[in-house]
Amino acid sequence: MKKFICITILVVFILTLGCMGAGFTDVSKGAWYYNTVVEMTDKGILSGYKDGSFKPNDSITSAEFTAIVCRIKGVEPTGSFSHWAGGYMAAALNNGWYDYDEDPPTGEKFDKPIERQLAVKILMKALADDLTYDYNVESAKIKDFSQLNGRYYDTVLAAYSAGIAGGDNNGNFNPLSPLTRAEACTLIKKAMDKYKVTTVNTESEKHALEPEQPITVRSGGVSENGALCVKGSQLCNEDGEPVVLRGMSSHGLQWFPQFVSNDYIKAVGDRGANVMRFAMYTEQNGYIQDSSVKTTLISGVDNALANDMYAIIDWHILVDGNPLKHVDEAELFFKEMAERYKNSKGVIYEICNEPNGSVIWSYEVKPYAERIISAIRKIDKDAIILVGSPDWSKDLDNVSKDRLSYDNIMYTFHFYAGTHTQQYRDKVAGAINAGIPVFISEWGTSDAGGSGDVYVDETRNWLKFMEEKNLSWCNWSLCDKDETSAALLSGSNAADGLSDSELSASGKIVFNSFK
Repeated sequence: MKKFICITILVVFILTLGCMGAGFTDVSKGAWYYNTVVEMTDKGILSGYKDGSFKPNDSITSAEFTAIVCRIKGVEPTGSFSHWAGGYMAAALNNGWYDYDEDPPTGEKFDKPIERQLAVKILMKALADDLTYDYNVESAKIKDFSQLNGRYYDTVLAAYSAGIAGGDNNGNFNPLSPLTRAEACTLIKKAMDKYKVTTVNTESEKHALEPEQPITVRSGGVSENGALCVKGSQLCNEDGEPVVLRGMSSHGLQWFPQFVSNDYIKAVGDRGANVMRFAMYTEQNGYIQDSSVKTTLISGVDNALANDMYAIIDWHILVDGNPLKHVDEAELFFKEMAERYKNSKGVIYEICNEPNGSVIWSYEVKPYAERIISAIRKIDKDAIILVGSPDWSKDLDNVSKDRLSYDNIMYTFHFYAGTHTQQYRDKVAGAINAGIPVFISEWGTSDAGGSGDVYVDETRNWLKFMEEKNLSWCNWSLCDKDETSAALLSGSNAADGLSDSELSASGKIVFNSFK
């Protein structure tokens, strides 16, 4: 229903007589926008609502405006998104019509009114051949020029110079104010006339007006979904259908090896999980100091595969946050793992858990990732590879600006409900809507230190968000450590499964969220 409402102003081909032109119940012949609305409706560029109204004074949203411009320009949506306009927003971003740090990339703001200055920018970037203007002449026309953000000078002043944009009766442009449907109609028509745009992407329009079909998201294990792949920002099974993985992460294998036994992994799978992550610390008496921990990891991975679960091999950097410190050891390790599991459809490689400290994506993390990915790809050409980012796997902004050029790559994001709240969900949503494939490979119900309370409300907010965005996730952690984020109570026994009575407060929430 949401999609149907949002696309009511988009292009259509067959309009009922009662909704044509002057037939709108709320568009009178004396209105300043009457002729424009009639002309654009008759051309099939705009339509009204089922009740015969056009709602000329209602605000147009970022999603609606950008989707119309994409279709007029003939730009197809890209990626796979839960929001009906996500693909159009990603296409507009990729074409440079707006910047990542502006409002539209954040999915929650797609359905908010678009600011006038941003609408003009998107329209001019899409349709204008050039952005020529005389600064002194055009800026003098705008009484409230001081309110215009400098990043919009070129497009707004060029629009004024071209006769596309203009002020109100008082000479104000009102750059921060919403744009009404009538104003959007007039703005778009002027630009189309000026730049001689006469065609629209009719096939996209026809498809866009079909009733929204719910996206079927698969769960299930390796036998059901096979080798995974990435399409747009979505993890998919080998048939190209969206799939979501939900499961647990181990704690450090050097400390809690008993919890990756077959009994525990089977018990987690029996509760509905379809993925296990194996955290092989590099430091803190981990792999670099004691390579025998690799045997525990291999045992855990094999147990997960035997129980029809996907297995994530996690090179768990933490204390020293620069992945380049042990890049030689990482390359040898992942070559060995790729040789061992190259014929498995269920193994996923997470090559750097949480880069942190002073590391920078483009200078340390990306070069490390390119070297390790290249090494894996020479052996295992298609497996999913998860890549962390600076700031403990939260710097999706710089990832978006400088992506890796490999297929089947996803970028991890980590959060703890007591520390990371709505602004971090906004960050993830923005990345997804910019076409970034995100995998929540570690999250907890506690604060970032693993302790404190179980933050029930924020945990539920995150679970709801991850479900809406079709995000795969692993919860920290499957162990009985004396910390809030541990899922198990001391004395748990997985030989006969794991009941709620053996789960901590955190574990109960998480285990009951697998399905």
